Amino acid sequence: QVQLVESGGGLVQAGGSLRLSCLASGSSFTINAMGWFRQAPGKQRELVATITSGGSTNYAGSVKGRFTISRDNAKNTMYLQMNSLKPEDTAVYYCNAFGPAFASWGQGIQVTVSS
Repeated sequence: QVQLVESGGGLVQAGGSLRLSCLASGSSFTINAMGWFRQAPGKQRELVATITSGGSTNYAGSVKGRFTISRDNAKNTMYLQMNSLKPEDTAVYYCNAFGPAFASWGQGIQVTVSS
């Protein structure tokens, strides 16, 4: 079993920045890929960005150029640097990770962008 814990969310004004972190813990696991998803009130959960173990990244069009996903494999931690935040980025952000024998979600963390 792999546990994921997000941190770094909060309230920020439009145009500001936040950095989310996702720490993976457990016993003897290999992570193939990790990603960030988000869910705004009344909307479906959507992909924000993903990163493979080799460092290949993919972004939703709405965040490309503003958000940067990265990971530190030695620390089992993934990050999401969010710049130029907009009110429409307001959502609960979820960390996701999967490997050969697991798929896990974090509990989610609130990001609120005020106008």
